[in-house]
Amino acid sequence: MMSSWDHWVEEALQQLEHLQLLMTMIPIYLHHGATQEAQKKPIEDELDVFDEMQPWDRSSVEVHISEPKFIERPRGIPVLGDEEGTKKFKRLLLFSGNDYLGLGSHPTIGKAASKAALEHGMGPRGSALICGYTDYHRRLESGLADLKNKEDCLLCPTGFAANVALMVALGSVGSLSAAGKTPLTHEKVAIFSDALNHASIIDGIRLAQRQKSVEIFIYRHCDMTHLNELLSSCTIRKKAVVTDSLFSMDGDFAPMIELVKLRKEHNFLLVIDDAHGTFVCGKNGGGVAEEYHCEKDVDICVGTLSKAAGCHGGFIACSKNWKQLIQSRGRSFMFSTAMPVPIAAAAHAALIVARKETWRRRAIWNRVQDFRALTGIPINSHIISLIVGSEEKAEQATESLLKSGFHVIGIAPPVVPPNSCRLRVTLSATHTRDDIEKITVALSRCVNFQEIRINGSNGYARL
Repeated sequence: MMSSWDHWVEEALQQLEHLQLLMTMIPIYLHHGATQEAQKKPIEDELDVFDEMQPWDRSSVEVHISEPKFIERPRGIPVLGDEEGTKKFKRLLLFSGNDYLGLGSHPTIGKAASKAALEHGMGPRGSALICGYTDYHRRLESGLADLKNKEDCLLCPTGFAANVALMVALGSVGSLSAAGKTPLTHEKVAIFSDALNHASIIDGIRLAQRQKSVEIFIYRHCDMTHLNELLSSCTIRKKAVVTDSLFSMDGDFAPMIELVKLRKEHNFLLVIDDAHGTFVCGKNGGGVAEEYHCEKDVDICVGTLSKAAGCHGGFIACSKNWKQLIQSRGRSFMFSTAMPVPIAAAAHAALIVARKETWRRRAIWNRVQDFRALTGIPINSHIISLIVGSEEKAEQATESLLKSGFHVIGIAPPVVPPNSCRLRVTLSATHTRDDIEKITVALSRCVNFQEIRINGSNGYARL
């Protein structure tokens, strides 16, 4: 049975077809240099995967800086300095990156990129809608659609571009239904956005508003009572709820079960940005929706390949109709050069490695348990937000940790509100129990675990 949103998207596509504005993509096949026999062989069979951590994995969390130089930012937070000619280096353990599974240093992924570069060059040849879309891109899209349990997928140059393209396309459902006139109330789209959503969602919504076909409602962070009140009082039929699945500055999960219940009651389109959950959460790495067993209740899932995949780029997993609408109206996709072929090859390899090397997901959640046990802080994820308050305290804590051998940078305004500066500690599958023990000792010197406030900010980006 076709849902209301399926019907509205089909109507929008029909209007685009009538206006001759419907965009399609046909992949260019890059098979020169490969034998027909080699082309028939499954790519998965060519990739080396491993059952446990290897020596190279540590390079994803071990970095070196020139010693003893630090330079000062204008705001006073110390950053790592470099002095030409220096030969002394200090080893740091990285606890501030987003390479959650350590795949950025995986040789199999590097080999996939280098093989594609040697065979086809860096590319790409242009935007995806013209000639930059290849069989490498299509293969990656298919793999991501399977991972997210969706009908199709659209690759974007970045996760930021993906959210912007989606929000603008969402707004176009209202503007297209108005057929060039100022949309009436019943033709508009009501977008309900969590107060702590990522800046890319916020900027995308702002652009969508310029079409004058969107009404925006901001609900208090993860407050389902407030969201229900807003939904119940809204008379617009086309409703969409947009939320991060795992919030990047607080480390807390969206209340997925409650969102699904509200979706069934109010019949809205549910969109999640799963940037920090993809490959990390769920049995197969499908993300937060898989973790909460509600993949079928999430209509559209935005993700990134620059975090747990250890590569670069963004994607939107959705239906075929939504994909066609986004690629026809999402300007940040339409007018961007396509992802380079070697990056697409590397990301596809990362997709396979992440699925097969299940020990990585077990390892990162073991580290979450270690940190919780050692500090007594009830963290829920691999993103740990330790709010210290003032910028001065954040600066002092950052410098103390750097001197102790840990790369953890204080987060200050405008990324977070005034007086909610924090240490954002991120865990990786390639950290060890010993690493966690050492950083908790270092953290205890500059923060009080008994008094520290976590998941208590008032937001870091607003409309």
